[in-house]
Amino acid sequence: MTDDAPRRLRVLAAMSGGVDSAVAAARAAEAGHDVTGVHLALSENPKSFRTGARGCCTIEDSHDARRAADVIGIPFYVWDLAERFREDVVDDFIAEYEAGRTPNPCLRCNEKIKFAALLDKALALGFDAVCTGHYATVVLREDGTRELHRASDMAKDQSYVLGVLDDRQLAHAMFPLGDTLTTKPEIREEAARRGLFVAKKPDSHDICFIADGDTQGFLAKRLGTAPGDIVDESGAVLGTHEGAYGFTIGQRKGLRIGHPASDGKPRYVLDISPVDNTVTVGPVDALDVTGLTAIRPRWCGRPPTAGPATYTAQLRAHGGETEVTAELVDGTELQVTFTEPVRGVAPGQAIVLYDGSRVVGSATIASTERRVRAGA
Repeated sequence: MTDDAPRRLRVLAAMSGGVDSAVAAARAAEAGHDVTGVHLALSENPKSFRTGARGCCTIEDSHDARRAADVIGIPFYVWDLAERFREDVVDDFIAEYEAGRTPNPCLRCNEKIKFAALLDKALALGFDAVCTGHYATVVLREDGTRELHRASDMAKDQSYVLGVLDDRQLAHAMFPLGDTLTTKPEIREEAARRGLFVAKKPDSHDICFIADGDTQGFLAKRLGTAPGDIVDESGAVLGTHEGAYGFTIGQRKGLRIGHPASDGKPRYVLDISPVDNTVTVGPVDALDVTGLTAIRPRWCGRPPTAGPATYTAQLRAHGGETEVTAELVDGTELQVTFTEPVRGVAPGQAIVLYDGSRVVGSATIASTERRVRAGA
């Protein structure tokens, strides 16, 4: 849904209480749309308070969003989706770590909450679009189909976490900040000019439902301790851990092995096995991945053509692009080969494919192929 749509739309603006969503709602209203603001109460304890730039969905965020809506001059509501968020995002996050995978809760939230639960409710109430403060662009083609593209400013681009959106969801998505060729300070200046109190509010970062940033502590409270071994590639025990879920592929710090490798070089997490509760560590070059298999593909608009094709891929929200060859097999599996090996790729992460600036789609990494090393 583009900002220059030929008719006045009924728009539901998701207002997190931050500066981006407030400016997005203000721009949608300024463009002449009939905008209603809504804050999603997603926290199990909505009366909690923020810790600096950590956390979201607190009572402070709700109040900040309401004040912004009042300044913009739009109606405002708070919708409680905490139970749905817990089931679809938080419980999924815990289960993925328990299974030895590394999930991305932001993608899951966009897929299951903002552009599923929220969108479905919005459409049922007669709204035409859901507006958010994401930095991405929806392009309407002459044939009526839509494409998701990177934001004009690559430094702020958030298309990676929107790579799960399908054609129906794109048809009802509005991203007023996507064409912004401005710095974040300039967005804050715009918010200040509009009289929005959130102009100087710190951005949220890390995982929104882990306010203190302690992912391992969060998981330990829910999964308990599960002592196991830390081993090298030969299977020799180097140390112990309190739960394999506390590690991620490529991790270097916090291994607590107690003694260096024979070559004196650092060791990294190579594998996490929930079956025997072991964490395998080894040298950095053992992290080199040459290919992967991904499942549950979702296409942003039209699906890719049959057969192998060349794309660029992004493997994490703030990562760079890498060239790949990808092919959809049997409609369910994406087989990907990297032109050059990449490191730190973990099952559970999302791979998002791009054709230029266009987001082709995404899939969840199921397994990886490592480069065979001399002497390994």
